[in-house]
Amino acid sequence: MSDTYTHRPVLLDEVLQALNIHTDGIYVDGTFGRGGHAKAILNQLGDKGHLFAMDKDPQAVQTAKQLFADDARFSVEHGSFAQLEQHIKARHWTGKVSGILLDLGVSSPQLDDPQRGFSFRREGSLDMRMDTSGGLNAEQWINQASDTELAQVFRDYGEERFAKRIARAIVNKRSEAPIRSTTQLANIIAAANPAWEQGKDPATRCFQAIRIFINRELEDLQRFLPQALPLLAKGGRLAVISFHSLEDRIVKRFIRDQSRGDHYPPDLPITAAQIKPKLRAVGKAIYPGVEEVTSNPRARSAVLRIAERTGE
Repeated sequence: MSDTYTHRPVLLDEVLQALNIHTDGIYVDGTFGRGGHAKAILNQLGDKGHLFAMDKDPQAVQTAKQLFADDARFSVEHGSFAQLEQHIKARHWTGKVSGILLDLGVSSPQLDDPQRGFSFRREGSLDMRMDTSGGLNAEQWINQASDTELAQVFRDYGEERFAKRIARAIVNKRSEAPIRSTTQLANIIAAANPAWEQGKDPATRCFQAIRIFINRELEDLQRFLPQALPLLAKGGRLAVISFHSLEDRIVKRFIRDQSRGDHYPPDLPITAAQIKPKLRAVGKAIYPGVEEVTSNPRARSAVLRIAERTGE
């Protein structure tokens, strides 16, 4: 299928400023998507600069190869950013990367294609895999998971307060016939939810939870963040765009902990130089402005956090 869906990069100007781009630097886009951020980064690189990209989605990788096939400053690999360390080591770039960008969550092309199964508003198959080349899809999981497992995922990854009730409804319905489509699942969730939030579809939290679980999104983020430290050059920047509180909390805590440096007992006489913090938070969290949210409503929940490598 040809990729006819568009994607508008979120916080584009803010990302470029956050990365503090040097024309001859090595940069990483760990979530290529459809290349909005990547194109802007490449536009600021000189002949000696390089942008390395990754994406779980085979369609995104195909798009990357088509867009930048003739650009020697660009390379791409299929896979999760949680595997970044091995690719950087293979290229002998450890400690030389000037900036790393993650734009977390689902991209507009993934949401807009009904057959990907990410949207509860569009009739489509229950897939929800970012990497369609393998692994468990949402339909398989929904039709085989216990009510306890379903409820735990809805609660932990979707912060859904009616998790148990919705899980029981799903198990009851699938006993009559397998659940096959996005709208079928969304209707089951809606019927089981006794208190709809104003302005929010009752299926929102559960669909988010399923997507995060199927794609191991939080696990990948937790695996990636410690890897970024040795990959970055001193003064190199880490920029992460999150779209929900679970992701943002992980990023915020990581930057906070690494900015504090090594842990010592509180009564031990240690100087600031001995603590050796590995990161420095750059400014406060950045949110989209009114103009961007108006032109691109999907940007409304985005938050950008920036940190700079300080250690040797």
